[in-house]
Amino acid sequence: MSAEFPVARPRRLRRSAAMRRLTAGTRLHPADLILPMFVKEGISEPHPVSSMPGVLQHTRDSLRKAAREAAEAGVGGVILFGVPQVKDARGSAADDPDGIVQQALADVTAEVGDALVVMSDTCLDEFTDHGHCGILTETGEVDNDATLARYASAAVAQARAGSQVIAPSGMMDGQVAAIRSALDTAGYPHIPILAYSAKYASAFYGPFREAAECAPQFGDRNSYQQDPAGPLGEALREVRLDLAEGADAVMVKPALAYLDILRQIRDTVDVPVAAYQVSGEYAMVEAAAANGWIDRDRVIMESLVAIRRAGADLILTYWATEVARKL
Repeated sequence: MSAEFPVARPRRLRRSAAMRRLTAGTRLHPADLILPMFVKEGISEPHPVSSMPGVLQHTRDSLRKAAREAAEAGVGGVILFGVPQVKDARGSAADDPDGIVQQALADVTAEVGDALVVMSDTCLDEFTDHGHCGILTETGEVDNDATLARYASAAVAQARAGSQVIAPSGMMDGQVAAIRSALDTAGYPHIPILAYSAKYASAFYGPFREAAECAPQFGDRNSYQQDPAGPLGEALREVRLDLAEGADAVMVKPALAYLDILRQIRDTVDVPVAAYQVSGEYAMVEAAAANGWIDRDRVIMESLVAIRRAGADLILTYWATEVARKL
């Protein structure tokens, strides 16, 4: 430092809102935000998600409307999750050309054009009757390699329906390579992959499993998602593997409890890094605000600034449209 108190007075740069705005080191922009959206097959009206006030299981019509509103607010992208009417052991609806996600992708891309980026989550948990992210063996374990073929098929179906980014979230070893090869072979070498590279077996996912109706019917996902207390460096290893397999961008999930991991990855890679502010993060803020315990709007902005400051280029958040309108 060139000076000490009383010559040095850091408060000089905090004295007014205009001065704080001028000297801010972390800024949010609507284009940095991605809105996760749920669409459910066979419903005539949107269904509120009880554990996530303000979030809906959309109909195809209400999904189009919400996507248009996000685009008008300047949101950078949306990512779609589907809830089919019929589920089975292999998640057949995941790659059905007439499946709910494929129909929704076509709807949304037709609605918004190039106004924002339309992405698709690529996994099986929403589509399987057992709620796990892959094909099961006879003993009830997730068969990694058999699952890769299902992911590859689903990714191609999503690209064919209009997805502009494929986002594999199942944490299977080799999933990015399988999807990249399938996309290239099917004529979609231009479609990027946003890999859920550092996805933890987190308790913060509870409300999402209501929204996507994908809770495991037995056991848990600890054998394929990362352990929150796992080996040091494991997240970076997962990221490096995904990049070597062809990922164009990587993601950390959840966000707020893993800001240290987010910073490690941002300091290591030269591709865009996303962070997912997950359902539990959203639900806790909404619940505390509903009880009058916190200032909802300030906490929302503070949490997003923290994620951005830790290194996220892109933030998946259920508040994307609301926040974009305020920025």
